[in-house]
Amino acid sequence: MKINFIEELRWRGMLQDMMPGTEEQLEKEQTSAYIGFDPTASSLHIGNLATIMLLVHLQRAGHKPYALVGGATGMIGDPSFKAAERSFLSEETLALNQAGIKKQLEQFLDFTGSNAAEIVNNYDWFKDFSFLGFLREAGKFLSVNYMMSKDSVKKRLETGISFTEFSYQLLQGYDFYHLYKTRGVKLQMGGSDQWGNITTGTEIIRRKEGGNEEDAERRAFALTTPLVTKADGTKFGKSESGNVWLDAERTSPYQFYQFWLNAADADCGRLIRVFTLLSKEEIEALEAQHAEAPHLRILQKAIAKDVTTRVHSAEAYEMAVQASEVLFGKGTLETLQSLDEQTFVQVFEGVPQTEISLADYEAAPNVTDLLAAAEVYPSKGEIRRAIQGNAVSVNKAKITDANQTVDFQLLQGKYLLIAKGKKNHLVKVV
Repeated sequence: MKINFIEELRWRGMLQDMMPGTEEQLEKEQTSAYIGFDPTASSLHIGNLATIMLLVHLQRAGHKPYALVGGATGMIGDPSFKAAERSFLSEETLALNQAGIKKQLEQFLDFTGSNAAEIVNNYDWFKDFSFLGFLREAGKFLSVNYMMSKDSVKKRLETGISFTEFSYQLLQGYDFYHLYKTRGVKLQMGGSDQWGNITTGTEIIRRKEGGNEEDAERRAFALTTPLVTKADGTKFGKSESGNVWLDAERTSPYQFYQFWLNAADADCGRLIRVFTLLSKEEIEALEAQHAEAPHLRILQKAIAKDVTTRVHSAEAYEMAVQASEVLFGKGTLETLQSLDEQTFVQVFEGVPQTEISLADYEAAPNVTDLLAAAEVYPSKGEIRRAIQGNAVSVNKAKITDANQTVDFQLLQGKYLLIAKGKKNHLVKVV
């Protein structure tokens, strides 16, 4: 069954604003649409993922998606709703960032078929522009009054905005015109904070093409999605350590999985609609199950599985699940040994840790002396009592003899996981 793009966005709560005629254009024919991504970092984050999902749904509905990587606009920085001027990035950094973003976009979009996705870079058409040439080609078609009326600019006029950032909307607007003329792109999409920049593009197209309200064939369109916020109105997408990135080197699959798993119940209805490809019926069924047993965190687990698998892989998702089970005492020795060191360290981040030298480790005559030297317990007497009470494990193996010899296999070649009843303690051998 063919997907109706606008209806899909409506029931998912992903439609904020759109220009009149947008829905009719999408129903009339296969439509090319684009979203821009500025290469301010070498990875996109989950805030960007909400707009990537616009392109995903667009393509699933049979339309053609373009992802624009802003090699040129990234040199300036979008002032929209930013409190201060951004620092310039070097061309070398921008090139690395563009490559990272392109690689990530290729994970989500299909680059084959009649509506194959395409990635374009606005540096390709801006690099040959002279300053005077751009003023004649684009600057002539927008008044300063029009540009100053945008909310994104108004808010910065109070604190100060440079001409460089002020001109950003002109550059983004020209992007739309260029893609309209060279690729037949009729729709630009983005987050709701981009409405001003996007409509600047439709205005440049209208003025340069001499179109009017009745000239439907020359019309260009705009559509935005709401910025994802938490139920309390605060910004969504950050963990205690900062942005939640799509790059596994910046945010590991385990941390990524844990972020979704820890989502508040009040946020899950929105998150599962925006970030997963589950159907309306599947989502409503999961919500009903969750309502019956919220403590099982059915919605959180469904979101975490869907998004972690698509962003990373099924294998990375399974590893994250196993790592999570280790933290709650369910993992086996085999699970511990299978974790990579980065994930292993992250799993036990909040667990008490002590160190012991390799010489002291090898010299320990028995497990009691080892745990005393590693300061896992305050005294040998307490260690013996804990062992008698069946409360001590080393690397998931129960210790039943206080005089057991030290012949444990070090995890990751340097760790021992000590279980003190239900609590864990990590010993690092250095």
